[in-house]
Amino acid sequence: MPRAAQRKDHPLSIRLPDADLAIIDRAAQLQGRSRTEFMRDAAVRAAEDAIMDTNLLRVSPEAFEAFVAMLDAPAKPVPALVELMRRPAPWETGAEQ
Repeated sequence: MPRAAQRKDHPLSIRLPDADLAIIDRAAQLQGRSRTEFMRDAAVRAAEDAIMDTNLLRVSPEAFEAFVAMLDAPAKPVPALVELMRRPAPWETGAEQ
């Protein structure tokens, strides 16, 4: 369910310095959103990031060994990337767009 369609049962109050409020209001305005929408989405995104940064990935010993083996294996060239890296950069050829 999109966040905007969810019930809003829990009010949240926060005290901010004028400078912080001004920058939040400016960012919300630039995105065409209300202060509440902007702050709710920013807070939820920050919370999701914090949770994802602290989650553990659990794998079997065999899966971990396979993962380490892939990391330790020599890199295989990707033909398209090799060709791309051989081309001169636009600023080296004067072909800037």
